[in-house]
Order: sequence, then C-alpha cells, then structure tokens
Amino acid sequence: MKGLTFDETRDFPYYNNNPRIPKIGWVILLLAVPISFLLYMIIGLSSEFVGSLFFCFTMLIPLLYFSNWNYRLIFQKPNRNEIILAVLMFAGYMIYSIVMGDILDMFHLAGTGVASSLEVTLESTVSLIFSMMGEELLKFIPLMFFMRLIYKFTSNRKLSLIISTIIVLTCFGLLHYDPQTSTIISALLIQGLGSIFEIYGYIKTKNLFVPYISHLLTDGLIFIIILLGL
Repeated sequence: MKGLTFDETRDFPYYNNNPRIPKIGWVILLLAVPISFLLYMIIGLSSEFVGSLFFCFTMLIPLLYFSNWNYRLIFQKPNRNEIILAVLMFAGYMIYSIVMGDILDMFHLAGTGVASSLEVTLESTVSLIFSMMGEELLKFIPLMFFMRLIYKFTSNRKLSLIISTIIVLTCFGLLHYDPQTSTIISALLIQGLGSIFEIYGYIKTKNLFVPYISHLLTDGLIFIIILLGL
C-alpha cells in the first residue's frame, strides 16, 4: 500500500520446494484441516476454549513439523507497518461487510446473522485467540497446497496465487454457510470474498500474523459488542 513498505525479500513458502514438503506431508496437512474443524465442533460442545486449542494446534504442529520447525517460514514478529496494514484491513473489512450486508438486504439475500447473544460468552470471546489462528491456518494450508500444485504445472507464480486465492475464498465462504442464519450468496460474499482483506495482508507481508491480527480484531469487536448487548 502507498506509504507502507514491506520486506520484498520474503516469498511464499512451499510452492517452489522452498522448502519441499513430501506428498505424504501434504496428505497429512490437508487431512489436518477437516480433522481440526471436526475436533473444534465436537470438543467445543463441552469447552469452546479447549476446542479452539485443538482447532489451532491440530494444523499448526504438523505444519511446523514439515517446515523443519522453522516457524519463520510462516510467522514473523510484526513490525509497525505490518500492524498498521492489519488495522487497515480490519477497517476495510468492517466497511465492506456493512455495505455488502445492506446491498444483500435490499435484495433479500442477507441472512439473519452468524451469532446471537446466547452463543457469545466470555469463554468464546477469549477462545478467539486460538480459533482465529485456526481459521487463518485453515485458509493458509490449502492456499499453499493449491499454489504448489498449480505452480508445478504452470511455473507461473502470479497465476498460481490468483487461482489458489479464488479457490480458498470460495471454500471458506461455503464453510460459513448455515441455512438457519445465512444464504449461500451472503456466505460467499461476506465471509468468502470478505476474506480477501486478510489474504491481501498475508500476500503483502508473507507474515501470517498480519491476517491473524486483522481477523482477531474483526471477530473480537463483533463478539464484544454482542457480549455487552450493544
């Protein structure tokens, strides 16, 4: 973004065997995505906080293992510009979701909402610390896998990133579809396409902490507003 500079020497990991993840590694990582989500849904019925831990670490531990425990491939200590970008992406998403929500409502395509005051508790709000990282990993692992797969056949980094992003945004939107609270269109446009703000933050910085901060601010604000009954 204009006025903000980032480390241009960083690159996306894995897509160009940087480092190489073996086929069995990708199988394990891709299986970890639905397994972590199922564990979150099941364990979360008893304890949302414990469920969020399983959600996050079921993906994070194997990802770090196949990265030879080099966490710097995924995370960097966010600097001032990266924090500013995360806040800007948070603000951008909030504006986008409000405007898009109004447009969908005009055409009777908006849902009834993704949460209620009965579902939001202090525990669920604190659990966001881990569940939001889980959601970013849930996008990050498929993003890197599809980028690796497409790059292998095209050797085109930009095309691989674009196609992978479209796939991930679509899948993430569908994952949020609930016939009781949303429509497919609203899930695809608000949660799906809306995630472009977080992915853009990662693309610019190659630092997963940036979309994590942005996502945490978004859901944290929404949960706190509901929790306080505002």
